[in-house]
Amino acid sequence: MEAMTDFDAPLEARDDYATGDFELEERNALRRVAGLSTELEDVTEVEYRQLRLERVVLVGVWTTGTLAEAENSLVELARLAETAGSEVLDGLIQRRDRPDPATYIGSGKAKELRDIVVAHGADTVICDGELTPGQLRQLEDVTKVKVVDRTALILDIFAQHARSKEGKAQVELAQMQYLLPRLRGWGESLSRQVGGRAAGGAGIGGRGPGETKIEIDRRRINARMAKLRRELAGMKTARDVKRARRGANEVPSVVLAGYTNAGKSSLLNRLTDAGVLVENALFATLDPTVRRSETSDGRLFTLADTVGFVRHLPTQLIEAFRSTLEEVGDAQLILHVVDASDADPEAQIRAVREVFGEIDALDVPEQLVFNKVDAATPEMLLRLRGLAPDALFVSARTGAGIDELRALIEQRLPRPDIEITVLVPYTRGDLVTRLHDEADVLDTEHTAGGTLLQARVGAALAEQLRPFTHAVG
Repeated sequence: MEAMTDFDAPLEARDDYATGDFELEERNALRRVAGLSTELEDVTEVEYRQLRLERVVLVGVWTTGTLAEAENSLVELARLAETAGSEVLDGLIQRRDRPDPATYIGSGKAKELRDIVVAHGADTVICDGELTPGQLRQLEDVTKVKVVDRTALILDIFAQHARSKEGKAQVELAQMQYLLPRLRGWGESLSRQVGGRAAGGAGIGGRGPGETKIEIDRRRINARMAKLRRELAGMKTARDVKRARRGANEVPSVVLAGYTNAGKSSLLNRLTDAGVLVENALFATLDPTVRRSETSDGRLFTLADTVGFVRHLPTQLIEAFRSTLEEVGDAQLILHVVDASDADPEAQIRAVREVFGEIDALDVPEQLVFNKVDAATPEMLLRLRGLAPDALFVSARTGAGIDELRALIEQRLPRPDIEITVLVPYTRGDLVTRLHDEADVLDTEHTAGGTLLQARVGAALAEQLRPFTHAVG
C-alpha cells in the first residue's frame, strides 16, 4: 500500500516533520511505528493466548510536538494494550492538524485502516486519544471491528487491577461516567416514536414506545452512579478520620507519587519493608498503602504509595480517585518518582505535574527521585542530571542511593518548633512515649515528682502538655 510509510529512517532525516514542512503525500500518510508487534513465536502459546486475548491494531493522530514524542505516545499505548491483555499486531500514526471530527483519521485513511485490520486478522482498533461517541460509531462502521479509545483502555486496566471495595467503586463510577454519553442502540433495540400521520404511513400499530432501551439504561446508570457516590462519600469520611488522627498526632506525611510503573511500590518496600505487590506492569497499584517509618533520630512519619499517573489520565478517573489522591495534597513532602530508563522522562514529569495541578498539590514541597538508574544508559543519566541537578538517583532493585534518600527525607521533614520543659507524672507514661515518638527530646531527667523533659514539640502536643509545664530553675 503506497500510502503506508515505514519508520526505518533515522530521526535526523525526519526533522522536517517537526517544523510542519512536509509534502502533502507525507502529511496524509498513515505511518507504521516499528517494533510494536507482540506476536509470539511459540505456536502452542499463540494458540492458547488467542483464546483470551484481543488482537489489536493501534492508531494515533500526530497533531503537535515532534515525531519522536508521537511515537513514544503510541509505544506507551502498546504497553497499555498489553497490560489489558491484548496482542498488538501493528501501530500507525497519521499527521494531521487536528483529528477528523467524523472518523478521527479521515474517511480515506479509515478505509486503509480497514484493509490493515483485515490483513492482520485483528478484531479491535485502539485509538491514541479520547474519541467522541460519533467518531467511535463511524470508525466502527468503516472498519467493521470494535473501536476502543485510550480512555476506555485505561478504565479497563483499572477495572482489572482494583482490589479494595473503594478501588472497585471508584473505577466503576469512572466507567459509568464515560459510558453514559456513549449509549446507543441498534436495530430493534431502538424503537422510535411516530405519530398517526408520520412519514411513511406507519399509522396505527406503528407507534413505538420511544427509545426505550437507551432510556432505561440511562436511568439505571444514573441510579447506580448516585449509589456509588454515596458509598464513596462514606469511605471518604473514614479516610478523613484516619488522616485527621494522624494530623492530630502531628505525624508528618511523605507521599510517593509519579508515573505508572516508575517503581514507587518497590521504593516503599525498600524504605519500609512494606511487602507491597510489585509488578512490572502499568497500574499494578491502585489502592494506596500507608506505612509508618521513622528517621534516624526517632521522629515518626508516614510513607504512602499512590496510584500511578499516565499521559492524558482520564478526567473521570481523577474525579473518581480524588479522595485517594488527597493523600498527595495533604502531604508534607512529595517524592516524585521518575523512571530514569524511560525514553521520554520529561514527558512523564509534565504529565504528573499536570495531575498535581488538578488535585491542588502544586504547593506541596516536591523532591524528584529518578529510580531504575541500574537500567538507564550513562547518556540518559547525564541528560537527567542536567535536567534536574537537585534530583536524587536511586535504584530500588539494587539499593543504590537509598541511604541518601532516607537522609533527604529526614532533612526535609518539618521539625517541631516549640521548645518546652515539662514534668510528666509517672502515671502518664503515654505522654512520655508520644514525646519520644513525635518530638525532638533534648534532655530527660527522672525526678521524685515524675519525668522531667526538655523538648521541641508541635502546637497540638504543646497544648496537651500545658498542664505539665515546668518552670526552668
